[in-house]
Amino acid sequence: MPFFRRLPQARGNNYVALDIGTEFVKALLCTAEGAKGRVLGVGKKRQRLGDMQSGAVTDIASVINNCQEAIRDAEKMASASANKLIMGIAGELVKGATTTISYTRREPDTKITLDELKNIVHKVQWKAFDEVRSQLAFETGYNEIDVKLVNAAIVGVYIDGYKVSNPLGFQGKEVTISIFNAFAPLVHYGALQTIAAELDMELLAITAEPYAVSRCMAYEDGGNFSAIFIDIGGGTSDIAVVRNGTVEGTKMFTLGGRTFTKRLAQSLNISFEEAEEIKLAYSNERLEKQSHKIVREAMKSDCEVWLSGVALTLSEFENVDILPSRILLCGGGAHLPEIKEVLETREWTQKLPFPKKPHITFMQPKMIMNMSDETKQLKDIEDVTPLALANIALEYIGEEQILSKLLKKVVRLIQI
Repeated sequence: MPFFRRLPQARGNNYVALDIGTEFVKALLCTAEGAKGRVLGVGKKRQRLGDMQSGAVTDIASVINNCQEAIRDAEKMASASANKLIMGIAGELVKGATTTISYTRREPDTKITLDELKNIVHKVQWKAFDEVRSQLAFETGYNEIDVKLVNAAIVGVYIDGYKVSNPLGFQGKEVTISIFNAFAPLVHYGALQTIAAELDMELLAITAEPYAVSRCMAYEDGGNFSAIFIDIGGGTSDIAVVRNGTVEGTKMFTLGGRTFTKRLAQSLNISFEEAEEIKLAYSNERLEKQSHKIVREAMKSDCEVWLSGVALTLSEFENVDILPSRILLCGGGAHLPEIKEVLETREWTQKLPFPKKPHITFMQPKMIMNMSDETKQLKDIEDVTPLALANIALEYIGEEQILSKLLKKVVRLIQI
C-alpha cells in the first residue's frame, strides 16, 4: 500500500466527503462556514471490477488504496488537507425507515423540560430500533445482533399538530416525534469503519446515501416538499421517499449501471471495458445510427427489468398511502435515455398509489443550495451524491441542535 502523505494545512472546518461507489470513489475536500459549505478540491478514482459488489466492499485493501488516491487528488487541487471525514453507505441490505410515535403528556399545561424531552426521545428510539432491526433481520436472514444502526436523525416534531424545530418550553398535550433510522449488516458497516480507520481522520458519520440525497435540497415549498429520489449507481439503485418534508424511508435494489454494461458486453460479445465505453458514447449520443439502434435494443429490455425493480421497491413502502408525483433522478446510471423513457410510461404506475402520473426530472449539483463548488468540476448528475454527503456533514460540524444531541446520547445507550 503506498505511503499516504497528508498536506500540512488542515484547518478545523475542513472535511472530506467520501462516496465509495461501485464504479468510482469520489472525494470532495470541503470547508464549512456556518450552515454553508464550499468545495475546494475534487478527486476521483475508478474501482476495479473485484473491489465492490452491489454497493458493498469486497476488497478492503484495494478500496482503501483507491480512497487514498482520490483524497490525495482532492487535497492537491485544494492545496489543503482535512482532518474530518463523512462516508456514505449504500447496498441492497441497507434499510432505512421513519418511525413516528405520539406521546400523551400527563400535564399538558406545564412546559416541556429537557428531562421530559430526553424521556420521550428514548421511548421513540427504542421502539424504532426494535422495529427496523427485527424487520431487516427477517428480510435478510441475518441474526439481529449482526445488524448495525448506521445513522439516526429526527425528521419531524409536532406538538398538538403544530410543527416545531425545538419543543423545549412549549406546552401541549400530544408530542409526536418522527425518527429516521438506517441499518446495515455488521460485515458491511464494519468494512467502512476499517477503511475510515486507515484514512486516519476523525469520522463524523457514516450515513445512508439515499438519506443524504433526499435531505440535500433546500425545500422550496417549506415543509410540504414531497418527492421520490432515485440514485442509480454502478451496483445499486437507491430510493428515498420524502413526504411533506419528512423522509419516510430508504430502500435499495441491486440493479445499476454495471448490469446494463454486462448486458451490452454479452450482446456484442466484447469485454466489459469496451462495453462501458460504448454505453457512455450511446448515452452521450456519439454513436452512428446502426450502432445506436443495436445498443438501444439491448438497453431497452434491461431498463424494463430495472423498472420492475423500482415498482417492487416502491410497493414495499407500506406506511405510505399516497406516493409523491415527482421523481428526481441522479447518479451516473441515470444517463441512459431509456431510464427516463420507461419511468414516463403510464402502465407501471397504475398498480401503485400515485394520485397522478409522476413528473420525472434530473437532479443537478446546483440544486444543493448549501454547497458552492469553487472547483467548477461538479456539473453532472453523478456528482449529486458526494455533494449530498458534503451537505449533510454540515449538520455534524455546525452547532448541534438540542434534539440531535439528545438522540446521539440515546443511540449510544442503545448500542452498548
